[in-house]
Amino acid sequence: MRWDEFATEVPELAALGEERLRAKELCLVGTLRKNGWPRISPVEPEFVDGELMLGMMWQSPKALDLLRDPRIVVHSVVSERSGKEGDFKLYGRAVDEHDPERRAAYRAAIKARIDWEPPEPKFHVFSIDIDSAGFVTFDDPRYGLAWDPEGGLRRWAIPLSTDA
Repeated sequence: MRWDEFATEVPELAALGEERLRAKELCLVGTLRKNGWPRISPVEPEFVDGELMLGMMWQSPKALDLLRDPRIVVHSVVSERSGKEGDFKLYGRAVDEHDPERRAAYRAAIKARIDWEPPEPKFHVFSIDIDSAGFVTFDDPRYGLAWDPEGGLRRWAIPLSTDA
């Protein structure tokens, strides 16, 4: 599922995710190494024409992981120990983008944001096909949202303080 489809299906969760991913202009991605061990790496997320896209250095280990096994976890950066800002995770598959127009749109979005663009053709760009997602905050009350196509959107909350 493309990002814009995800946002139509679960707008509340998508809004939380987009806010968290844009806030730091950085996310962490989990990939699987050739030997099966996990790898976690920083990446700059970009929203381009309804897609969540991730650009990577040419032949970087994380890009090679995704070319071999497209399963990916995208996690927002948490920068407070308390976790009050919340964290967003999505699970899906990375789609290696070769279409010149999609790559040009990605490059233009990067150029507009940071006044730099990766040189063609020596970079990887992947769009994310979303399978499931979640959000949790550790503020009071602690709450979370989880979504997948089969279960739909689920909510939960746990009060941290008790008033006697």
